[in-house]
Amino acid sequence: MKIKHLILAGAAMMAVAASAQGGISPQMLNKIEQSQQPVNKALFNALASNSIDDLAKNYGAQNAINKFFSVETPSQSIHNQKSSGRCWMFSGFNVLRANFAKAHNDSLKVEFSHVYLFFYDQLEKANMMLQGCIETANLPFEDAKVQYLFKNPINDGGTFCGVADLADKYGLVPMCVMPETYSAENTKVMARLVKSKLREFGLELRKMCQSRSIKAPGEIEGRKTEMLGTIYNMLSLTLGKPVKEFTYTHVDKKGKPVGQPKKYTPIEFYKETVGGPINGSFIMVMNDPRHPYHQTFEVDMDRHVHDGHNWKYLNLPMDEIAQLAIASLKDGHKLYSSYDVKFFDRKTGICDVNLFDYESLMGTTFGMDKTQRIMTFDSGSAHAMTLTAVDLDAKGNPVKWKVENSWSETSGEKGHALMTNEWFNEYMFRLVVDKKYVSAKLLKEFEQKPTMLTTDDPLFLPDE
Repeated sequence: MKIKHLILAGAAMMAVAASAQGGISPQMLNKIEQSQQPVNKALFNALASNSIDDLAKNYGAQNAINKFFSVETPSQSIHNQKSSGRCWMFSGFNVLRANFAKAHNDSLKVEFSHVYLFFYDQLEKANMMLQGCIETANLPFEDAKVQYLFKNPINDGGTFCGVADLADKYGLVPMCVMPETYSAENTKVMARLVKSKLREFGLELRKMCQSRSIKAPGEIEGRKTEMLGTIYNMLSLTLGKPVKEFTYTHVDKKGKPVGQPKKYTPIEFYKETVGGPINGSFIMVMNDPRHPYHQTFEVDMDRHVHDGHNWKYLNLPMDEIAQLAIASLKDGHKLYSSYDVKFFDRKTGICDVNLFDYESLMGTTFGMDKTQRIMTFDSGSAHAMTLTAVDLDAKGNPVKWKVENSWSETSGEKGHALMTNEWFNEYMFRLVVDKKYVSAKLLKEFEQKPTMLTTDDPLFLPDE
């Protein structure tokens, strides 16, 4: 026994020693300090009192992008998502309302209510969480799927798949019929309360499913329905109760009423303004250089509606994605697209990889490429904006791009962002394109059986 104890003690000491070797020893700290150059007092004072971005800004690059675009879709009003993660919905609605205006030769316009569809987005996500707790009840609480459900019971981010599934199921209403509320524009506190309640409900459902006393098949489903009733009430108090019927008069581009008032249900209004199901009309393409191109991928559990669609995409190189975008824009149709908003000046709206010289300021280089940035969680698809214009050179190659943003018209270039093509290639990730602009070859590739990826993949952040 004594020998055994000595062996265990020795192993413990070796583990401590190994741990100590990985720490910052006095000798290591001394070497680190000796490697430092004398601190530039002026630079320190500037950094201590100012924004890093303001100091790193390359002012010459601000004038590198002019405001002319050879291919541009008609402008429309700029909205403001405020302190919410609903960029995916704002960008999706930008596309839908632009399509409506184009279908009426820009003589009519429509503004869709974001809070109406957001209500059902949150209710459906709550159902997904609770149903997930039922379906994983026999797994240990430490299981990755269970941990995911309780860590992420609900969120306000998403993708265009959410717009399609939710609008197809619940319809749409005009903004004037159901306007924004404080909690729609500032989701933090509402989300915290709903998350807390869902976690409490999730524990209860797991316990019910594990109990041998539950005999009636509908008992668990009945309790889940009661729980969703509580969530529905919380959402009604903060977002407003969804309208079931309303009267609306269409307006022209100046806001003047056109025609007679008409009664609608949300589904009827959706069919009249959108024209039919969104699902099946588009494909999503993505630039993910970590994976083979011309293959499809799907993100497991990444959807808004339990009986809806996961995020599925065809992986393509950027030059092919650009050609799809150009074809749509040339035909006057805007596109849902998403980005990482680095090297992005919110004041001017300029997006340029040369806009900020962090290397000179910090005295080091930042050398990762797009693949390395994704795999190390340094970059990912995080913010949706609506692609509206492209400038082409004499050979038809893109020089710069323009998007409608959802940070109000006081942000950027009257609510728009202007992107160099180099920035577009580095920080653009996904594009939703109508099938009529996609070749038969790519459509066939999109029908491949996808490789399933998990939601903890570094690229797959919900657009916010």
